[in-house]
Amino acid sequence: MSDPNNVGSDPVSEMAGLAIMNWQRLEANVQRVLERISEAARRSNRKPEEITLVAVTKRHPVEWVRALVDCGVKVLGENYPQELWSKAEELADMPVTWHHIGHLQGNKAKRTLPLVRMFHGVDSLKLLLSLDELASSLDLKDPPAVCLQVNTSAEASKHGWTAESLLSDADAIVDVKRIPVVGLMTMAPLGAEGEAARPYFGQLRELRDRFSETINRSLPELSMGMTSDFEAAIAEGATLVRVGSALFEGVGT
Repeated sequence: MSDPNNVGSDPVSEMAGLAIMNWQRLEANVQRVLERISEAARRSNRKPEEITLVAVTKRHPVEWVRALVDCGVKVLGENYPQELWSKAEELADMPVTWHHIGHLQGNKAKRTLPLVRMFHGVDSLKLLLSLDELASSLDLKDPPAVCLQVNTSAEASKHGWTAESLLSDADAIVDVKRIPVVGLMTMAPLGAEGEAARPYFGQLRELRDRFSETINRSLPELSMGMTSDFEAAIAEGATLVRVGSALFEGVGT
């Protein structure tokens, strides 16, 4: 980083000053989000290290993402496969782990599969079976894990299993051999922020416990909580929180 004391009045130096200011805001945002995660964990008698921050980088320039990694954030989440492909290539020199956190179309899966360590939004048995088949055909030695998406809010606009359909698909899910199913994922309904979102996260935790018992398999991960509600999600057992706007707020001003 440049020394702010060396910034002059020419256009290049003014741009350098802006970059320094943005970096400082980004760094402050990261620290505040990590503090909020730690505080929420302690309020719930949990350890902060039990929760992984997944930084949502969608639609943010790669330079900002590189700076985010320099601030210590190592797990990055992308909603859109094409954007993930591009950023994974441009940041190949950085020590990052990529997660795909949005809806995945089947025709994008083959190229995405080798680039990520986790899919958060596996929202149908058809997609899960397709990923399992791809992992076999690509001969991946260490295929990415998946969280199965559950539509706890029953909103028509959201993808995912219902509690009933997930339990009815239990036998087929157990038969998946290559792709490790490690947990469940959900989103609170639009407009439900903070404590208002908490019941939907509690539903997912209870379903995870029930489903884990049904399939006789440990499901340690709960992907739930975003900028407006991740503290409520942590209170209900979230292990992965997907935060974007709280990290990048004010960075571009």
